Amino acid sequence: MASESLAPADGLVWKIVKKAGDTVSEGDEIVILESMKMEIPVTAATGGTITRLFVEEGQAVEEDDTIAEVE
Repeated sequence: MASESLAPADGLVWKIVKKAGDTVSEGDEIVILESMKMEIPVTAATGGTITRLFVEEGQAVEEDDTIAEVE
């Protein structure tokens, strides 16, 4: 069953750390957001393989937007 990693706050995608096809463990950073001059990591909710990344660098996101899907 797939799990989703969600944006914890509004911001811009500053850096993509992992890409689709990469294996992650629970808590691994997938993307780093920039919000109010702070870097906010978006982490994997569960371990597995990233099946889909929904963002690209420089993209604006809102709190609770889906960032990645992990199976």
